[in-house]
Amino acid sequence: MLTPDEIRGAATKLDRAEKTRTQIRQLSIEHPGMTLTDAYAIQGAWVEHKIAEGRVVRGHKIGLTSKAMQSALGIDEPDSGVLLDDMFFTDGGEVPSDRFIATRIEAELAFVMKTRLAGKDCTVFDVLNATDFVVPALEILDTRIERIDAKTKATRKIVDTVADNAANAGIVVGGRPFRPLDTDMRWIGALCYRNGVIEETGLAAGVLNHPANAVAWLVRRLSARDVALEPGDIVLSGSFIRPIEGRKGDTIQADYGAYGMVSCHFA
Repeated sequence: MLTPDEIRGAATKLDRAEKTRTQIRQLSIEHPGMTLTDAYAIQGAWVEHKIAEGRVVRGHKIGLTSKAMQSALGIDEPDSGVLLDDMFFTDGGEVPSDRFIATRIEAELAFVMKTRLAGKDCTVFDVLNATDFVVPALEILDTRIERIDAKTKATRKIVDTVADNAANAGIVVGGRPFRPLDTDMRWIGALCYRNGVIEETGLAAGVLNHPANAVAWLVRRLSARDVALEPGDIVLSGSFIRPIEGRKGDTIQADYGAYGMVSCHFA
């Protein structure tokens, strides 16, 4: 277990890396015994620092929801991060490229909560009952930690990603909101384009067979810290495409068919 000073120190490094757009070395190399508990503690310390600077928590994100990604990282569950108010960008609007280091974009469904949801026994049905509506979304990913270490060539570990707020950097919501019981979300698909050229496609069933399963997992995990999803919270349920690289000048569009389109331009 990392000491409180080590946790605060790592959070400070991540915050500086984000502000200066300069990646830091993998925390898992600096702290070989680092655990997931340590990683979430670092994430929490970083979020607390941001709140102290005036940021407001708007919700949560869930990542690593596909079995392929979990197997590649040697884990058997997703990870999660926190959404803050300055991470939200307008559908069809501009995203400032110079704010980020190495952007990637994923297509997801975002759940907007209607009622408070908590508890270690949370189920898919609880999630569906507590959700006001669901809306198409793009998640903007960034990495404040080096993906590959220059000296050892080691790749990032799950603890690095979790500490780095699960790689979250931004969110764009758009398209047509719908009620959670109005459709079988497993069959919602997205055609994802970069500058008019199709890059990725996917079905929402790729998220633990149903995106609400991911939200239920999050509620159960948060319950261990006596944290709940609150009315109005937005939850990114996890990507069902491989990440698309986002470069300065790129326009990213995700076409959800009957559920509309969501897009952004990296200016």
